[in-house]
Amino acid sequence: MSESSQENRTIRGAIIRGIGSFYYVRSADGTVYTVRAKKKFRHQGISPMVGDEVDILPGEGEEHGWLEAILPRTSQCIRPPVANISLLWIVICPEPAPDMLLVDRLLIQARRQNVRCALIVNKCDLDPALPDRVREEYRDADVQVYAVSSVTGDGLETIRNAMHGELSCIAGQSGVGKSTLLNTLFGIGAETGEISEKIRRGRNTTRRAEMFVLGDIRVLDTAGFSLLEMEEVMDPVLLKDAYPEFAALEGQCRFLGCLHDQEPGCCVTEKMRCGEIAQQRVLRYRQILSDVRNTWKTRYQ
Repeated sequence: MSESSQENRTIRGAIIRGIGSFYYVRSADGTVYTVRAKKKFRHQGISPMVGDEVDILPGEGEEHGWLEAILPRTSQCIRPPVANISLLWIVICPEPAPDMLLVDRLLIQARRQNVRCALIVNKCDLDPALPDRVREEYRDADVQVYAVSSVTGDGLETIRNAMHGELSCIAGQSGVGKSTLLNTLFGIGAETGEISEKIRRGRNTTRRAEMFVLGDIRVLDTAGFSLLEMEEVMDPVLLKDAYPEFAALEGQCRFLGCLHDQEPGCCVTEKMRCGEIAQQRVLRYRQILSDVRNTWKTRYQ
């Protein structure tokens, strides 16, 4: 077959799932094609990801097709491995206890790629006061907090409406009810699990990333995790840029280039002491800053 005739048969779509060496691509008309990636991607060091916009050459009969091209990505996440997210939903709940350090790491990762973020407090019927506590802590962090309960139905319609026109990714520690939330929102049949009575942590039931499409709503269900390390070596100077509550204070510290790590005359420290910035948010920032500094120091080792 000539190159021009191959181009005429090429179809554009998005990768919705990957299993082994096979990728499932959904076209604009809803048809799902099974394809394999050509060796050129491996030679180029490129791995196809769920969420990728791609061009494929469909197979004939029972034969699989081929992934011909991966379009430029607007965002990329290594863990979980997904691409082109426009809205990251970070889910926490009363039990297992919220891992707010994980939340902050996810926010940093997303903001460094210009991905908008929102927080879902799931299972809010177990602790109705938790959403307000989280809102207070993130009041100046440019992140909206939604209270949701799959039991009572509270907040579900608001979440559903906010997902229209977006490629959303739902992430968070294991056991917070991400797959159950998706089932309740859209009835997609994602596998779910229960909280282990012994260790009170979630059993990870989602084994891989997968995209669900319902009209103009596209949602990525991702494997749960309870720990996230920074995926890149970051200059410590850049970390504070991922904190909107610090932006208004830029230039007000005594020393130029203050990292807000207890330096004398640090404006962030003063605002924290008088309650204008959430204390726990600043303390977690300093913990992450310490990790980033250590990684930066050893980046050539």
